[in-house]
Amino acid sequence: MLRIRRELVDEIVAHARRDHPDEACGVIAGPEGSDSPERFIPMLNAARSPTFYEFDSGDLLKLYREMAANDEVPVVIYHSHTATEAYPSRTDASIAAEPDAHYVLVSTRDPEVHEFRSYRIVDAEITEEPVEIVD
Repeated sequence: MLRIRRELVDEIVAHARRDHPDEACGVIAGPEGSDSPERFIPMLNAARSPTFYEFDSGDLLKLYREMAANDEVPVVIYHSHTATEAYPSRTDASIAAEPDAHYVLVSTRDPEVHEFRSYRIVDAEITEEPVEIVD
């Protein structure tokens, strides 16, 4: 189960809305071993695409060095889908490289309402998990 603060959910959704019609992507880092998402880190979608996201390799290297220096890990890896439901595509599943991370998807296909869902993805196998939003 993903337990996440409402303010972090709001930041993910706001980022997804800002980048629409392109997919947005980012990370929420947390203390190593805690499974607690704490630090919101919006990233640039290097693909600048409405159907695909890609972290810039330089930005990603910098982020991982920063997290290592802070004893953090990527607790949540998020991105948006702009025209489809919040469910990982085959490509999403194939590039998921953090077996302990929660993969969050937000759908911005409806301008009034968003879908917010979380998954565990291990060896391209997708398992949806409950999300508990806390204040």
